[in-house]
Amino acid sequence: MNDEQLKQIFRTTKTIAVVGFSTNPTKPSSYVPGYLMAAGYRVIPVNPLTQEIQGMKTYPDLLSIPDKIDLVQIFRPSNDVPPVVDQAIRIGAKVVWMQEGIVNEPAVKKAQAAGILVVSDMCMMKQHRRLMGG
Repeated sequence: MNDEQLKQIFRTTKTIAVVGFSTNPTKPSSYVPGYLMAAGYRVIPVNPLTQEIQGMKTYPDLLSIPDKIDLVQIFRPSNDVPPVVDQAIRIGAKVVWMQEGIVNEPAVKKAQAAGILVVSDMCMMKQHRRLMGG
């Protein structure tokens, strides 16, 4: 994924489902989505362990979200990625973004085969700041 492709993702994305959104504000899985909201994106938390995060309704999985999702951001261990990718395919997401340290090659290949752009092992906040001046 080159810088121009990443910029295109940032420009065309409106709604981001964050799988593994944390209730702990000190974790990247809380402050990275917070940064993205401040940058103007609509963020939808996905966390089966809570009903609400930062005043927003939380969904147990991607299939429960009634809205169209452009990008699925994943904050889950690498081994937990395949079912998330399966759901991303089912809901018609355009992009799957696995945060820093998250890599699952079989899931990447499956998503790409379904026509989904995949970013793996990169922090969305760091890339947005670097490329979009956020």
